[in-house]
Amino acid sequence: MTKPVIGITIGDPSGVGPEISLKTLRNEEVLASCIPVLYGDEAVLRRAAPIVGCSEKIAAVSGPEEAKAGQISVVSPGVLTGDYEFAKVQGHCGRAAFAYIERAIADAAAGKIAAVVTGPINKEALHAGGINYSGHTEIFADLTGTKDYAMLLMGGGVRVIHVSTHVALREACDRAKKERVLTVIRLADAAVKALGVPKPRIAVAGLNPHSGESGLFGREEIEEIIPAIETARAEGMDVTGPVPPDTVFVKTLRGESDIVVAMYHDQGHIPLKITDFMGGVNVTVGLPIIRTSVDHGTAYGKAGKGTADESSMVSAVRAAVQFARNR
Repeated sequence: MTKPVIGITIGDPSGVGPEISLKTLRNEEVLASCIPVLYGDEAVLRRAAPIVGCSEKIAAVSGPEEAKAGQISVVSPGVLTGDYEFAKVQGHCGRAAFAYIERAIADAAAGKIAAVVTGPINKEALHAGGINYSGHTEIFADLTGTKDYAMLLMGGGVRVIHVSTHVALREACDRAKKERVLTVIRLADAAVKALGVPKPRIAVAGLNPHSGESGLFGREEIEEIIPAIETARAEGMDVTGPVPPDTVFVKTLRGESDIVVAMYHDQGHIPLKITDFMGGVNVTVGLPIIRTSVDHGTAYGKAGKGTADESSMVSAVRAAVQFARNR
């Protein structure tokens, strides 16, 4: 089978993204399963190369179609030439990270690459650079014109998709509405099918303690979540819930479901990061293109030291290849 071409954005230049990107391209599984292309400034990668002991040839290419074995192929926008510091929030680094993402999305939309794998970015640096997004998920949704999307995390035997993510907890409660919950259940079903599971078993978490205890601790389950579940079942999906949030992940780890629908950011992130802190993968589902990502930040404390662990990026490439082959 022809290897898919996978684009990897190197993330914020002042963080660990460039280092883990280069480390990932040494992984034998990655090289055997796909043709990787980095999206980032050539100067940034040349600066990172000696830090991680990378001696491979780094070659700037005009597009992913020029990528070839035996070199590290880089689509380089030429935004940065080395004038940045490690481990520091800098607006020009935020703008550079956005430029890498923007080019990779355009190439994916044009069919030049099969998927985009993203390195870590810094939201403060984005904003300092005049890029007013709250994260990768929102960038991808906006630049692809996607209305219905969600964040899916995978790792440690757990898959979890979120009704809301980067909002205040008070607002997250307000967003747990029937239509949004139903949309995310549908996205969960489609995503797990895209991973090769023909009939996904979906567990929907409650919002309140004990899933509201029949209205004693809140009525969101009765008025919003249960109606969404009932509609999904009527559409033929295998859905259980609302399952109390303190037990839903235990049951999933026992093999009782293929994916959990979490109501808000930390409800889903905490169990995922407990089970697989360094190897987790972030996926944006609902997009017209495939996007996977590391599930960690820029790790400024390790930037420029060569000690950052590339496990999450390797897992993200593995997931991107799996989605691409199934598609």
